[in-house]
This record gives sequence, structure tokens and C-alpha cells, in this order.
Amino acid sequence: MPSSTTKPPRIAVLADSDTRWKWGALTANRIAPGPSMETASREDTQPRPALSGFLLRGRATPTARQLEEVGVRADSLREVTAVEFLRAMADESYDIVVLALVGGGVQAMLHGLGRVWEGREKRPVVVTGYVGVVYEKLADGLLLRHGADLVLANSRQDAERFRAVYEGVRADASAVTEVALPFLGGDAYTGEHDPYTVVFAAQPSVPDNRKDRTYLLERLVRHATLHPEREVLLKLRSKPGEHTTHIEELPYQKLVQRLDPPANFRMVYGNMGEVLDRTDLLVTISSTAALESLHRRVPTVVLTDLGVRETLGNHHFVGSGCLASWDQLDDGHRPEPDEEWVARQGVVADGSYDHAFDAARERITKLLDRPGGLPPLTPYYTPATAPGYLPGLLARHHLGPDGTPLPGAPAADREPGPVRQIVRRAARGAYRHGVQRVAPVIRRMGEL
Repeated sequence: MPSSTTKPPRIAVLADSDTRWKWGALTANRIAPGPSMETASREDTQPRPALSGFLLRGRATPTARQLEEVGVRADSLREVTAVEFLRAMADESYDIVVLALVGGGVQAMLHGLGRVWEGREKRPVVVTGYVGVVYEKLADGLLLRHGADLVLANSRQDAERFRAVYEGVRADASAVTEVALPFLGGDAYTGEHDPYTVVFAAQPSVPDNRKDRTYLLERLVRHATLHPEREVLLKLRSKPGEHTTHIEELPYQKLVQRLDPPANFRMVYGNMGEVLDRTDLLVTISSTAALESLHRRVPTVVLTDLGVRETLGNHHFVGSGCLASWDQLDDGHRPEPDEEWVARQGVVADGSYDHAFDAARERITKLLDRPGGLPPLTPYYTPATAPGYLPGLLARHHLGPDGTPLPGAPAADREPGPVRQIVRRAARGAYRHGVQRVAPVIRRMGEL
């Protein structure tokens, strides 16, 4: 697709959860060739990309409510298996494909796409990356993403780390492209609201045990009791029974039933940006919401009550100036973020966010204009380099070692009929019930 054309680029986004759909869809809009998203919206001269959404069927497939909360619209949106997605990529023509998946899913799709595009004169540009802060499984996740044309890094620090990992295993690091989190934005914080509002941004899997989650909830309720003049909000990601990127076995909605919170304490859902519009103090363990908050210069605290530990992810915020405890917050502490640390994390509160995706757009435009098309996808892992690891990853998505669908893989040559749709919904509901309800009980029994 020549850069001079006015035809909107066609972009396909494959996502496996509500959070990754949000990241993938927003990223797609920001990396579409042409002027920056903000410039285009002001001048109204650049056609918006044609966005096709594909939701990978699994335990975390977003519900209609979750999709509505994300607030990102697509020209088409459908639920697919991995094999169905590959069939769609073989049959339809796109300019860009965004893989918003866990690392294993990205690796499987890279091999599958390499197979379905084999011998094709031109293929789409393949883009992948991370939803937020990368604080665990750095090498594993990066090598599973290797082979995409662009591996997006959300900050200068991540870009440096990503290149170091690839170069350390003698893999091509040129795909690493520095951008920023695509969901930053909103008006900068200008002063206290009436009432002063404290928001605790909960996470589905951090912390992961009843004792610690109950402690955090009790401290939040205590803060509301100590400060009746404040509004204290518990911002939740999902409702009981829904899944996000991570499994939530102990929903705060259930834990709060054992407490007697004051009238100024409430649980809220909705878009994080809209909640931040009325926030005076954002509190979290290690949620990406902290970066959204810092971007808008909202006072932000990363809790130390449970320690500063890799398993919590709050170790990522060492040096940020945001680490504090509930005792300090109860006494009126106001954090002061370290500007140098903030700048290295892709939190561009200095006004340069408008151009954070320019490099990615320029790179994609060059790849789309490349004479003779793009070379085949070449992931780091192959049956020769990782014979004990790769086949299992591919098999989870019904793909053989060469990326070809395995016998018995779900058919995709027709839309499922009414009966098949009902069976799928029932099976998915049963699976989610097993993961959300039965499995935690079994695990707790095993700990007795």
C-alpha cells in the first residue's frame, strides 16, 4: 500500500482477552500509516483504518459488557479459533495484522501465518507487543514474539531491554520499535475535586491469596472510615464469572460482603480513563493504571504494605517516587513522582505523546512499500532450534510443527449453525465455571 494513497489501510487485530483487545485495537489506530492520530483527527484529512477484530476463543474471551466497557469500535468483530483466524488470513487481504496475544499464542500464529502466506507475493506487516508493564518472563515472552515485523516496546527502558535480549541470543533485534502505551491520554490533573476522590485500582491476580486481598480491602474501607469527607472507590476490572487477561479466583465483590463499609465507599466499573477524570489519588499494587494516572499527573501511589516484590510487580516502580503504604496515605501523604523515571517508562506527560507512534508508522509505511514485498516470517524458535518446546506450543492451537492445522482441527469453511453456536456457548460457560469456581476449591483442598 503506497504511502501516498488515500485508501484506508485494512488492519486485522487478533486478541485473547478484553485488555489485549483494548491494546490491540488502540494500537492499530495509532500505527496506521499516515499522519499521527491526533493530527489526522484535527485536520480530518486522513481516512481512518478499516479495523477487523478477531477474538480468540478461550477462557478469557471478552463478554459483550467487557467489550462495551473497552469502548473501541471495529468495522467487524467475530470470535474465532486459531485455525479459523488463519483461514481468514489466507482468504482475505490485509495491510497490517496485530497479534494481541500471550507469547505462546503469538508464536503459534507466526508459524501458522508463515504457512498460509507461503509463496504469496505480498503479505501484511505483522505487529505484536505487550499490554503494559513487562516485569516477568522477559526472555521467554520476547523470544515467543520474535519473528514479527514489529515488536512494540512501550517505553525507552523496554526498548533497550528487548534489544539486549534478542542480541544476547544472536537474534535479529531490528523489529523492536519504541512507542508508548496506546491508551494514555485524557486531560491533565488540575486540582482537587469535590469531594476529594481516592481510587484503588484492583488487579485480577495480584495479590493472589485471600489473606492479602482481604487486607487490602480492609485498609481501603478503613481509609474511607478515617476520611468521611472523601469518596473512596474500588475500581474493578470484571464482574464475578467474567475473565480478563488473568484469572480472578477471589473477587473483591465477594470479599466485601463480609465487611461493613461506610457510605463514602463504593465499587465501580467502567473505562479507566473516565474514572481518572474524577480521581485525586490513584492507589494500586502494580496496575498499568498507575502509568495512565502518572501520564495525566494525577497523584499516584504504588503500595508497599505487602512488600516490594517481583511476584507483586511493584518492584518495577522502584525509583518512581510513588512507593508508599496505607499508613502514610491515612496520614495525608502526597507522592511526588521522579520525572526522569517517569520519562523512561513511556509516560510522556510532557506533551510529546502525539508523536510517540511516529517511528512505528514510518517503519510500517516502508515495509508496505518494500519492492517485491516482505520476506517470509522467521521466528527465533523453529523445529530445529527448539524441538522440545515449539511443537507443544503449536499443538495447543491445533497446529503441527510446520504450522499446518492438525487433523481434527476445528473447521472454518462455514459459519457455525445455531446448534453449534449454542453448544459452543454452553461449553465455554462450563469451562469458565470450572476455572473460576471448581479449580480454586480443588487447589484450596489440596493445601489443607
